[in-house]
Amino acid sequence: MSRILLKQGKIVFSSLFVAFLALSVNAQDKFGGLALYTVRDDMGEDAKATLDKVADAGYAYVEAAGYNEGKFYGMAPEDFKAYLESKGLKPVSTHMGMVTLDNADQLIADVKAAGFEFFTIPVPPMGMFTFDSDTRTMGMKGTMEDFANVLTTLGKKCEAAGLKLLYHNHDFEYKENADGVVPIVYLLEHTDPKYVNFQMDLFWVTKAGADPVAYFEKYPGRFKSWHVKDMDEEGKFAPVGEGTIDFGRILKEKKTAGMVKYFVEQDRTWDKKPLEVIVISHKGLKKIGFD
Repeated sequence: MSRILLKQGKIVFSSLFVAFLALSVNAQDKFGGLALYTVRDDMGEDAKATLDKVADAGYAYVEAAGYNEGKFYGMAPEDFKAYLESKGLKPVSTHMGMVTLDNADQLIADVKAAGFEFFTIPVPPMGMFTFDSDTRTMGMKGTMEDFANVLTTLGKKCEAAGLKLLYHNHDFEYKENADGVVPIVYLLEHTDPKYVNFQMDLFWVTKAGADPVAYFEKYPGRFKSWHVKDMDEEGKFAPVGEGTIDFGRILKEKKTAGMVKYFVEQDRTWDKKPLEVIVISHKGLKKIGFD
């Protein structure tokens, strides 16, 4: 009888050890973040099932882009956080383009309750963003002074709540405007890093003809997160590692940039499904050396 129990004990121990190893390997394979905007249609159809697949693809954390009427993808902030954590995912950043000076306090409270670290503004807020449907070009209206002041006001609110405010770029911020001013330079030089920092979208900076590394060197520590998004030879969005952007060169300067988190994002996936693309991109991250 004792031999049987001993044998059973060894079997149980062996099974537990194998399970532990499996979990350890799985944890090691999980790294990097995904901007959920990439899988926005899937999130709209079934958010929980989509998050399951995001976790299965190997991502460790996410950036949300689906807040409406106090909920993230139809879930209360606390419920969204709990579901992410149940899948081994961490809420890190969320795009909050709908923010105004009037609703900021409520949005900040919800972002905090959902466990996010970064309150990220994806375009000039409060009606300042413009889009020309004929030329497919983005821009802004209003003054740069007003823009910087709005970001500073929001940044102070975030800082008081224990959050960090970031501004995310497209291409126009890295080009001279009609007044001969490069918007991102103005923002970098007219905001306090205590309250306002930046999420660099590597695709859009490249699209603008600017060099990410040059900005890291001139404004060290200001680019706390990145969108890792590749570009094909035609200048279109591509899965990470299948395009032309030299991510290895950029990654070497992550400390100079101040980068602490990064997110795969692909605005359009063309002939591939978004849930397929995120798997391809995660494998690309590993080959490049992201961790």
